[in-house]
Amino acid sequence: MSRINSLEELKELYKQYSEGLKIRQDHSKHDCSEHCNRYLTVCGGTGCKSAESDKIVENLRNEIEKAGLSDKATVEITGCFGFCEKGPIVKISPDNTFYVSVKPEDAEEIVKKHLVEGEFVDRLLYEEPSVEKKVQRQDEMSFYKKQLRIALRNCGLINPEDIKETIGVQGYQALGKILTEMTPDEVIDVMNKSGLRGRGGGGFPVGKKWSFAKSYKSDQKYIICNADEGDPGAFMDRSILEGDPHSVLEAMAIAGYSIGASKGVIYIRAEYPLAINRLKIAIDQARSLGLLGENILNTGFNFDIDIKYGAGAFVCGEETALIHSVEGCRGEPTNKPPFPAESGLWNKPTCVNNVETLANIPAILMNGSTWYSSIGTSTSKGTKVFALAGNINNVGLVEVPMGTTLREIIYEIGGGIKNGHKFKAVQTGGPSGGCIPASHLDIAIDYESLTSIGSMMGSGGMIVMDENNCMVDIAKFYLEFTVDESCGKCTPCRIGNKRLLEILTRITNGQGVPEDLDKLRELSQTIKDTSLCGLGQTAPNPVLSTMEYFLDEYEAHIFEKRCPSGVCKNLLSYEITDKCIGCTKCAKKCPVSCISGSVKEKHVINTNACIKCGECFNVCPVAAVIKK
Repeated sequence: MSRINSLEELKELYKQYSEGLKIRQDHSKHDCSEHCNRYLTVCGGTGCKSAESDKIVENLRNEIEKAGLSDKATVEITGCFGFCEKGPIVKISPDNTFYVSVKPEDAEEIVKKHLVEGEFVDRLLYEEPSVEKKVQRQDEMSFYKKQLRIALRNCGLINPEDIKETIGVQGYQALGKILTEMTPDEVIDVMNKSGLRGRGGGGFPVGKKWSFAKSYKSDQKYIICNADEGDPGAFMDRSILEGDPHSVLEAMAIAGYSIGASKGVIYIRAEYPLAINRLKIAIDQARSLGLLGENILNTGFNFDIDIKYGAGAFVCGEETALIHSVEGCRGEPTNKPPFPAESGLWNKPTCVNNVETLANIPAILMNGSTWYSSIGTSTSKGTKVFALAGNINNVGLVEVPMGTTLREIIYEIGGGIKNGHKFKAVQTGGPSGGCIPASHLDIAIDYESLTSIGSMMGSGGMIVMDENNCMVDIAKFYLEFTVDESCGKCTPCRIGNKRLLEILTRITNGQGVPEDLDKLRELSQTIKDTSLCGLGQTAPNPVLSTMEYFLDEYEAHIFEKRCPSGVCKNLLSYEITDKCIGCTKCAKKCPVSCISGSVKEKHVINTNACIKCGECFNVCPVAAVIKK
């Protein structure tokens, strides 16, 4: 492909390349005979690639060639479908068939049965956990029914390494539109009216941030994409960059035009090699077509993008710490004001937006602010992507309209709690968020609602916990993370969080005292009020929220020296009940030989010698071993 010199040329290319993608995009009911052309898309995200999805692509192509169907079936690698629990995934269009947990050796059967004989490979279809029923079509799966994919609109649809497919789904059309039809102020006005707020955690209005940066005069301004995704269990930004990198590049160029910037930087953690590789491919492709670089679409607008690697420091998700890291300095936050919009990278006006925020922008400009603002709630517009993980049946990425309830996400999209266990809590907002109990399952998810119950939106982590989780131990886990990730610049965060962790450790070790409850509350509030940046200010949230909603567990640890969930080892003991059948499995498995008893007789544990490894509990065939 040669350089694209005008919006008209880009529109012509869209018409040309969109034809092959229409069948993949059409989710209507489709009766497909054996003569239909088929399009097979295979998940090529990090998780699926580690499970040999590249080999699946190779085997499918080989089997299609063997069957003489090369002119009737096409196989493409794509980005993450979101249903990570069931990868690798193979989707066949136009019939919208969705095969899960596919292995390379399944390629022969898929081609033979589905493409040649016109039958489904029943064993590879997804089975709904609630009704134990196989589902053939993606749009009939509960995991997808309530989702509205805007930021993820092209993930699982296009080949992220082929810019032709991006152009075929209107890629760079929004950039062409604003460069030829709109002033920077008009673009910012659209963003303001759309109601889009930053998806990185702060929730600051995007249009307002751009307006601030535009108002400052400077010979150079910068756009920074924050791809330093550090929340435990979060992978939203990584999946967007792996599945639709051009949407982020286009949005950065749009932001650059709006504020008067000609340079962009993507700050991405080095632990994302696939995302980095696809970003490099996308940048090279966009430059070769004149969609990045000098005189884009012959409009006189210049904008180019570089990639900078982060070393994985959680604090570098904070925009001032991120900027210092890009400059080659230690990643530490600074007091604001001045804000980066006034004095950011190299002391120049800088806009920092995260990946998910940017991925929404081309869609907003193509569909209009009214369209986007009609989705969501009065104060939180649009959709939000969540990384749904933990003790839940359907682990993966979900994108839902703001205002969707936690119950809908966990029980309808997520398929409920694993193994029929009882829901206890859900942690939203990563280590900076709070643990939300069952009494708040029907709360509508938006920025203000989550804050009102002691949690936060954050970047979108959502960890589900059941009755086997100890909430004191959960609070300790998140404090361990924030203590490790503190940059150490301010005393409240550096010292205060360490003291919080020490208190929690004492409690889980059975050494807690009643005064510890007051100390936890007072110290948490002091840290929130006096820390320099968002990491320190929100670090006590897991402690405060678990104390508010699960105080009985703290009291059991302190007053009864007991862990109700049987998690904290120092407060745990095992006992063999009268259910014991004397099979001797527990005695044989015990690593310290502290279990005695004859065959077919009840066994006994020497609690003084027991190291509480839990092997007896795990191997007992009749559940005769209990935790106390």
